[in-house]
Amino acid sequence: MPRPKKTIDVLLHQQRLLADFGALALQSDDLDEVLTTACRLVADALGTRRAKVFELHPGENRLFARAGTGWRSDIIGHLSLPVTDETSEGYALRSRHPVISRDLRHEDRFEVPEFMQREGIVSLANAPIFVPGGGIYGLLQVDDTTPRDFTEDDVQFLRVYCSILGQVVDRLIKEKALRSSEEKFRMTVEAATDYAIFITDAENRITDWLPGAEAIFGWTKAEAEGQSGAIIFTAADRAAGQPEQEIETARRTGRADDIREHLRKDGTLVFIEGVTRALYDIAGRPVGFIKIGQDQTARRDADLRLRTLLEGIPQLVWRSAARGMWTWASPQWLSYTGQTQEQTHGMGWMDAVHPDDQAALRDGWAAANDRDELDIDFRIRRQSDGAWLWHHTRSRPVRSSSGDIIEWLGTSTDVQAMNELQERQRIMVAELQHRTRNLIGVVGSIASQTMTETGPTPAFLEQFNDRLSALSRVQGLLSRSDRHPVTLRALLEMELGANSAQPLAPDVLDGPAVRIRPTIVQTLALALHELATKARKHGALSGGGGTLHVRWQVKGRSDDARLFLEWRETGIAPPTPATDGTGSYGRMLIERALPYSLGARTRYELGADGLICTIDLPLERSTQPQEDT
Repeated sequence: MPRPKKTIDVLLHQQRLLADFGALALQSDDLDEVLTTACRLVADALGTRRAKVFELHPGENRLFARAGTGWRSDIIGHLSLPVTDETSEGYALRSRHPVISRDLRHEDRFEVPEFMQREGIVSLANAPIFVPGGGIYGLLQVDDTTPRDFTEDDVQFLRVYCSILGQVVDRLIKEKALRSSEEKFRMTVEAATDYAIFITDAENRITDWLPGAEAIFGWTKAEAEGQSGAIIFTAADRAAGQPEQEIETARRTGRADDIREHLRKDGTLVFIEGVTRALYDIAGRPVGFIKIGQDQTARRDADLRLRTLLEGIPQLVWRSAARGMWTWASPQWLSYTGQTQEQTHGMGWMDAVHPDDQAALRDGWAAANDRDELDIDFRIRRQSDGAWLWHHTRSRPVRSSSGDIIEWLGTSTDVQAMNELQERQRIMVAELQHRTRNLIGVVGSIASQTMTETGPTPAFLEQFNDRLSALSRVQGLLSRSDRHPVTLRALLEMELGANSAQPLAPDVLDGPAVRIRPTIVQTLALALHELATKARKHGALSGGGGTLHVRWQVKGRSDDARLFLEWRETGIAPPTPATDGTGSYGRMLIERALPYSLGARTRYELGADGLICTIDLPLERSTQPQEDT
């Protein structure tokens, strides 16, 4: 049965509107314009005065009024609704089918949003807008303020219209994303002036010459585009066919490394580290190439200078990761030990270290991180004659800007000759000290024989021998000072031990560890000897019941530290003219010689309560406290 004429006219009108919309969709790239026009045309096709497109925001579960016709401006572009099953919009999205309502005043399936009630909307028809793949972009809805009988043809038209609209929306969204991505890429590569980037066609003719390429190679965009990509290769590389080999490798494998010197416009050379990659069309056919490279001339030159320096010094140089895992050894190490570069990597270099030294070396590496250095002596085998020679090794970490350790750099210095020289010096010093002690003994013997002939007093002989013995003891300490530094406690124990028949009580000596520099040991030891001798004859060490306490401390900063020593004897017999020592050698040594020769400040007080002697003298900058032995 033929359709009524009015219905056929309506269908033809709707088809013309579909065609009009399709033509617009092909011409426009403005999504808002397309959606607004789509609303106007669909309202015209279905005979309503209003239509709108709701855009679905899944993350927020809301619908946004993106475009419309017949609606106030404060609704389109502003209104946002929650997606719920209580509304026709939410129902349509959940069911994925159109929703038709002839008269909302009698509708019991869902609620009517308040803004539609205010506008007097009575009837509506909507349908989801699907994009390729089945996703939902949103909802197209037509509204009227009078009851409407939407026919099945109207519903099918709306569905077809939404299907076309979905295709158009998907295309425009993807094109916008692509344009945005391309614009970001363009801005990125144009801003990357540290990188030379250019594109060639399949025949290696330059099609795109970006600012970074101009900055590094010197040719302008107008000068470079249309030229062969081989323009940046040196004459020697062009003659050897390097440009063609690089393109062929990229064509065959997808990429070709390009690390070599290239040519600038002004004829100078630039060292580039880069890569050439093939570009493909949709079918996977190579259509061109992109070349990206960075100017590494300065770094290459710095590396060459550093390598020249490292390979020119006499030390054995190496690089290491954590815990002694070597990554590189200098030619000096390879020549000295006979190892290959590969044999030194990891812990392989330890094969050239004496077996007896390897445990201490591993311990040194284990503690290196905490100490922030490695400082150790060990023996290394010399390939030429198989000799094990001592080397002093030092290594410090190389850190990043954030403080993390990148690697360790170290040197091993041959100290065999120095060690042998120091050993000879020790032997010579010991021999010298031995001869000095023998000489002191001869001097004492001569003095004794002379006194026998001339008749000096026994007191002279005793004091003279005591002082010679003190000098001899000091020489013994000094002869061992390279291995056992002379300390204040050692001086005191030596002199008090020589002048006391009984072992010293634990509380006699009290003070920190203080190292005494060799240049003042002899003078200070003689002063302490005079005090100890005085105590043995008339004071706390004479057996008369007196008490001796020696206290000392270091005052001041390390660069101007001073030693303050107090010698105190209590409970001793009051002094007499014969025992007060006035004008004696001992008091002159303490009160005059120490201030004059050592810059000391001294005080010597002998009274009814006992003896107090204080010595305040400077310590050299290099003097550092260490444990007494």
